Amino acid sequence: MLYPELFKQLEAVRWNLDTDIPWERFDAARLSDEQAQTIKMNAITEWAALPATEMFLRDNREDSDFSAFMSVWFFEEQKHSLVLMEYLRRFRPDLAPTEDELHAVRFEFDPAPALETLMLHFCGEIRLNHWYRRAAEWHTEPVIQAIYETLARDEARHGGAYLRYMKRALVRCGDEARSAFAKVGVLMASARRTAQALHPTNLHVNAKLFPNDTVQSRLPDPAWLEAWLDRQIRFDAEWEGRVVERILHNLSLLFGRSFASVQDLNRYRKELGRGAQPA
Repeated sequence: MLYPELFKQLEAVRWNLDTDIPWERFDAARLSDEQAQTIKMNAITEWAALPATEMFLRDNREDSDFSAFMSVWFFEEQKHSLVLMEYLRRFRPDLAPTEDELHAVRFEFDPAPALETLMLHFCGEIRLNHWYRRAAEWHTEPVIQAIYETLARDEARHGGAYLRYMKRALVRCGDEARSAFAKVGVLMASARRTAQALHPTNLHVNAKLFPNDTVQSRLPDPAWLEAWLDRQIRFDAEWEGRVVERILHNLSLLFGRSFASVQDLNRYRKELGRGAQPA
């Protein structure tokens, strides 16, 4: 089982909301209304770990090890929402999310193949790590900068934990896992070719609710994410390239084959699809 070891690893570096966030450094003059609004949107987005956890537990009912790990992932992701809300409660209480706004992002996700979902969230953690690192640079208020740096480190650790389960899947499922990971990897490393941000919270997950079936579509400002990325934190081609590089690097190590580009990964995916033995 991976859960006991992962629990110990994450427990050892877990931060305390009261003592590890430098609340005393708050500088009101360095927090704009625009910046505060983005904190509210991120707080609500992080709350969507709730329906994601419900999805994971439903679709991994036969995997008690991974399901147990969800207790750690869910706790830490919900704490992300909590620390952002605590920041607003202390310094901009007028923008603190309401319970109704939080509950709006709790809706059922359609069942999906567990391997594809695992890879999707692995890539999502990599992307969110980079988004939060960029957000820490864009913000000018010291406390929220420290918060985003803290959250970014958590997301990187979560990605590492998902990677451990991906390695386990290769042993258990072989080419089925390779095909699932390669397929989703091609999608998630191709953001520059799409009009939307490729993150689990921005993908359609419930056909009956379409088009109001992404987490982002259920925020108070559904257009927030694109504006945050493009005009505010300026998540440009250089930063997107870093995300792609990390996805390709990790898949290269996972599969024991070098992928210098998305095209390389896609060729590998096609080889698997033809039933060929990848070189």
